[in-house]
Amino acid sequence: MHFDVISLFPEMVISGANYGIVGKALEKGLVSLSVWNPRDHAHDKHRTVDDRPYGGGPGMVMKYQPLKDALGRAKEAYSKNAKVVYLSPQGRSIKQNLLEQASKQEQLILIAGRYEGIDERFIDSCCDEEWSLGDFVISGGELAALVVIDGITRLIPGALGAEASANQDSHVNGLLDHPHYTRPEIIDEKKVPEILLSGNHADIARWRLKQSLGKTWKKRPDLLQHKQLTTEQRKLLEEFRTEFDDN
Repeated sequence: MHFDVISLFPEMVISGANYGIVGKALEKGLVSLSVWNPRDHAHDKHRTVDDRPYGGGPGMVMKYQPLKDALGRAKEAYSKNAKVVYLSPQGRSIKQNLLEQASKQEQLILIAGRYEGIDERFIDSCCDEEWSLGDFVISGGELAALVVIDGITRLIPGALGAEASANQDSHVNGLLDHPHYTRPEIIDEKKVPEILLSGNHADIARWRLKQSLGKTWKKRPDLLQHKQLTTEQRKLLEEFRTEFDDN
C-alpha cells in the first residue's frame, strides 16, 4: 500500500507517521509514504499557494495550480489511476468499513487542505471523494491524513503483532469492543470478572460478546439501529439489559 499526502507541512506528516504501527509498517516495507508540497510547484518567486477569496470574506483559499501540479507529480511517481481523497469537514464520515475498502487499494492520495479551504474547481476536477473525521473543524488536513493512514495500515496483513487484534477492535463488526483486563487480578479492591479466570474459552467468548453488545447499547445505541442482530445476539443483549437494570 502506497500513501501520498499533498500538504504544505510535509514534515508534520512524515514525523507523525514514524511512530507506532505505521512507523513499524514503513520499516517493514508493508506500506510506503510520499509527501508532496504544493509550494514546490508555485510559479512566482514568493512560492505563493493561497489568495483572497472571490466575493470577499475572511481568510485565504489554497490556489488551484500548485495543488494540481503537486497531484500530477504524485500520480507520475506511482500510478495515474490512484484514488484521490480530499480531507474535508464537508466530506463523507470515515467509518471502519470505509477504511477496510480503502485498504484494498494499491495507492491512496490524500489532500490536506489549509486556511479557509481549497479552490472548489480542484475538488470538482481532481478529487474522487471527500472524507471527514466528523462534524468539527481542525486547522488542516495533516492530522486527518495521519488518522486515515493509521486506520488503514493496521488492516494491512503483517502490520500488527497479533493479526487477530484488528478483527477485535471496536466498530469492526458494527459493535463497540468488550472490556479488557490485565494483571494484577485485584487492584484497589476491584477484581477481574471471574469468567475471565475460568479457562473456559466458549464461556469467555459468550461473555465478551454480551459485554460488547451491552457496551454498544449503553454508549452508542445508534449503532444497534443499523445492525441486524442474530437470535443469539438478541438473547445476550436482553441478558445484559436485565442484569444492568437489576444493578
